[in-house]
Amino acid sequence: QVQFVESGGGLVQPGGSLRLSCAASTNIFRDYTMAWYRQAPGKQRELVARITSLYSSTYADSVKGRFFISRDNAKKTAYLQMNSLKPEDTAVYYCNTPLGFTMNQYWGQGTQVTVSS
Repeated sequence: QVQFVESGGGLVQPGGSLRLSCAASTNIFRDYTMAWYRQAPGKQRELVARITSLYSSTYADSVKGRFFISRDNAKKTAYLQMNSLKPEDTAVYYCNTPLGFTMNQYWGQGTQVTVSS
């Protein structure tokens, strides 16, 4: 059973930074494309960034140049470095595989990010 545990969220002022972590239970983590998603109140869950097993990354237009996704296969952990945070980045952030998103499986508890002065 694949499990993901997100951490690193919190309250930050606009313009601030946070680094999210996603620890995976699977021993084949290195083979997975990993992605970060977020869900704001009253909105659908959306893709923020993804990174393939070959370290190719893509980003939502809304976070390009501010957020950076990375992974450490030895630690079975994915990261999301978030800079220049805006109030509209406020959401619960989740990590998952694209397949898990499609199948609505493997979701963890998420980590709350609140950007407010």
